[in-house]
Amino acid sequence: MNKIRRPAVAGQFYPAEAPRLRRLVEQYLEEAAENGNLPRAIIAPHAGYVYSGPIAGSAYARLRSGREKMRRVLLLGPAHRVPVRGLAASSADAFATPLGEVPLDRDAIDRLLQLPQVHLQDAAHAPEHGLEVHLPFLQIVLADFHLVPLVVGEVAPAAVAEVLAQFTGDPHTLIVVSSDLSHYQDYDRACHLDRQTSNAIEHLRPLAAGQACGRHAINGLLHLAREQGWQAQTIDLRNSGDTAGPRHQVVGYGAYLFWD
Repeated sequence: MNKIRRPAVAGQFYPAEAPRLRRLVEQYLEEAAENGNLPRAIIAPHAGYVYSGPIAGSAYARLRSGREKMRRVLLLGPAHRVPVRGLAASSADAFATPLGEVPLDRDAIDRLLQLPQVHLQDAAHAPEHGLEVHLPFLQIVLADFHLVPLVVGEVAPAAVAEVLAQFTGDPHTLIVVSSDLSHYQDYDRACHLDRQTSNAIEHLRPLAAGQACGRHAINGLLHLAREQGWQAQTIDLRNSGDTAGPRHQVVGYGAYLFWD
């Protein structure tokens, strides 16, 4: 019998009804531009869709040309609920959303488990929204694909880059890093801080604490990008004050693309 990781935040961060969820994601994708080449990696936010969905849509719309090409997604994001050291993999066979089940690439995960920084920790995945909210976007934008989900805790950038490098020779693998930016600043301050963060990402410079909740995964991607000679581009930069929230205390969201 297959082991399925069930949705933890359906009905909270995004609609639990499949038709409504599909319409909402498709709306975000339609509102976004989709010009440009297919990226090797993206960074996109993970808040409730009403807040960050339009910004995530800006990144995912650029993947439409890879609908049939991308067969595996390496999805990394921060640990919000359960402490993690290194990178936590899942023992599940599939992750479920209201749109259906996404099979995990068990062979790829088993290979990663040979690395000392990767270990099984299902407890880190069970309540985690940071990866889950990306799945409906991936299910709609891509055709058949397998998932390699990793919750990233305290870990050196080089250790994350070593994990990512296992897949850089495969043009059919997409890297997705899940992260929001500044948290709970006033609107003007958040805009200033997030512009600085975006500038650092575009120049492949490591992020410091407080710049992004997913900075450990981001810094690993930036380390890999420097090694591989990749380039990064900001394609959307907004915050909750631009989408659905008040402006006295906002959370920042950015969408970024990486090319080789």
